[in-house]
Amino acid sequence: MAEQALYSGTGRRKTSVARVRIVPGDGRITVNGRDYAEYFPRSTYQTVVSSPLKVLEAEGRYDVIVKVEGGGPTGQAEAVRHGIARALAEESQEARGELKGAGLLTRDARAVERKKYGLKKARKRPQFSKR
Repeated sequence: MAEQALYSGTGRRKTSVARVRIVPGDGRITVNGRDYAEYFPRSTYQTVVSSPLKVLEAEGRYDVIVKVEGGGPTGQAEAVRHGIARALAEESQEARGELKGAGLLTRDARAVERKKYGLKKARKRPQFSKR
């Protein structure tokens, strides 16, 4: 029988969506059935993913189970961070305050700007000539 989630949260960034479950454990972080260090080989991504746990000094207290889809590795890592922070914010009002102070509960609304007609990209214009 699967362990019942103690806390859960959904994190989003660009087109990535991460569904996070946190259960009591010894500090393992599993992303899509793999260890997070294997799923995110860059150390910067690993730092991003574990930052909410570091802020609350809860690295060894919980096991984190994540399902993430969409986007690229940066968006996915930041979506996982957002989901973990949201799940940990359910723990207590004090934890929520610490995470909010660190800016981890705010959803990053930046996304790719759409391409406009008459332009080569979103803002790049064709070369202009008077003659």
